[in-house]
Amino acid sequence: MKGFLSEHGIPYVERDVMEDAAALQELEELGVMTTPVVRVGEEVVVGFNRARLSALLGIGETPATPESCCCCR
Repeated sequence: MKGFLSEHGIPYVERDVMEDAAALQELEELGVMTTPVVRVGEEVVVGFNRARLSALLGIGETPATPESCCCCR
């Protein structure tokens, strides 16, 4: 998630729910008990959903090839 956001120059604030009680409370209020969670405006994305994040952030993604994929090198 962090790599994806950084790769596209998207600023973000990382919050550790193990260390930040307010961040944990926000997740509980959303009814979410897993991470990662990204909020884009009023939209909430649970888990790393590349297509949804790309759409919300206006990022034109092309399918990854083994040469360009960070997990296939």
